[in-house]
Amino acid sequence: MVMESFKGFFKKVFSGVFKNKKDVKLGFYGPPNAGKTSLANRICKDFTGEEMGSVSKVPHETRHVQFKEKVEISYKGKTMMFKMIDTPGITTRVDYEEFLKYKVKKGDAKARAKEATQGIIESIKWLDDMDVVVVVLDSTENPYNQVNITIVGNLVARKIPVLVLANKSDLKKADIKGIQEAFPEYPVIGISAKYGKNLDEFYEHVFKLAKRVK
Repeated sequence: MVMESFKGFFKKVFSGVFKNKKDVKLGFYGPPNAGKTSLANRICKDFTGEEMGSVSKVPHETRHVQFKEKVEISYKGKTMMFKMIDTPGITTRVDYEEFLKYKVKKGDAKARAKEATQGIIESIKWLDDMDVVVVVLDSTENPYNQVNITIVGNLVARKIPVLVLANKSDLKKADIKGIQEAFPEYPVIGISAKYGKNLDEFYEHVFKLAKRVK
């Protein structure tokens, strides 16, 4: 009986230790060209010295879910380990003609459109594994659209902690207040992934949300 008690005690201790060591799966979601990969790159560059993916003005540059394991983020003396997941831009429809505007050849454009469509499906499936999701929106665009409703609806259904970022706050047309009014139930932070503006507030909120799942 004594031996079994000790076994039970150590099992609880070790399970608690490994539970606390869990890497928080942090997903970046949002419409195309909102700045998800730019933000993921900046975070990874700051804490690992390596970027996560390529960035382009051409929509759907990220067409597959991409990962960065073991990103240890330090903020105000606290450290937390994350698995970063950058996802393709969510949209209701991918038209290959959209790529032709950027002088992409027709064959390549059709291939990109197919890959982007598959990437969107993959992104939605990955929501089931997310611990925290950062929704990155372009603050110069109207937040009231079907894409954003689709993203947020999927998050609400899964009860995933959410942080909304109003990116591109450095631009004159940025309307952070408009995004705050569109998503009053979530914390909304205005940032500039390009210039690293207001990332301290971003880290503060991410750490708060991540603690809920640790």
